[in-house]
Amino acid sequence: MENLNQYIEHTLLAPVAGSDDYERLVQEAIQHQFVGVCVPPYWVKKARRDIGANDIRLVTVVGFPLGYSRTESKVREAEIALLDGAQEIDMVMNMSAFKTGVISWVKGEIAQLAKICHENSALLKVILETCYLNDEEIVRACKIAQDAGADFVKTSTGFGSGGATEHAVRLMRETVGEYMGVKASGGIRTRGQVLAMITAGADRIGSSAGAALL
Repeated sequence: MENLNQYIEHTLLAPVAGSDDYERLVQEAIQHQFVGVCVPPYWVKKARRDIGANDIRLVTVVGFPLGYSRTESKVREAEIALLDGAQEIDMVMNMSAFKTGVISWVKGEIAQLAKICHENSALLKVILETCYLNDEEIVRACKIAQDAGADFVKTSTGFGSGGATEHAVRLMRETVGEYMGVKASGGIRTRGQVLAMITAGADRIGSSAGAALL
C-alpha cells in the first residue's frame, strides 16, 4: 500500500517522554508525511509550534487513560486542548458508567465533547477500550458514540489489558457504517498488523512505531 503514511497517527503518550522525544515525533511525522501526531495535553502547545505550516493533524487525549473522571473535567480538558491548538480530541468513554448501565450519562458526555469540538472545527474520537467489552457491548458503545455525534470510534488507549484486534475493528466498522471513522490503536507495531487493521475497516492507525512501520 503506497499511502500507508496517510493512515498513521504518530503517537507518543509515554508518561516520562520529554521535550526531545516530542520534537523527534513531530520531525518524523513531517519527514514521513503522517496524517497526524498524538501527544498528551501538556505537549499540545509545543507540538503546534513544531508542526508549523505542515499539513499534519494535531491530536490529544482527554479523560486519559481510565475515562472515569467527571464530565466537567473532560469538558475543561478539551477546551484547554483546543485553545492550545489541538485539532482532534480522543476522549476515553466512561466505561464505569457504561458497565453500570448509565447510558444517558455516557451519551450526554460524548455529546458535550462533540459539540465543543465541532464548534472549534475539530474532530472527536471516542476510545471504547475494547479489551474490556464483549461484542454486544462494543456494538452498543459504537451506537452510543455515533448517536451522540462523535466522528470516530477508537479501539484502545494502549494502557488497558489489551490493544486493537482485527475482530474488534471489523465489528466497529460493521456497526458504524461508512460515514464514521474507525481508529485502531494499541499494540500495533508491524506493517502486517497495520495492513490487517486497514483491511478490517480502520481508516486511522495510532502507533508509537510509525517510522518503523514504513
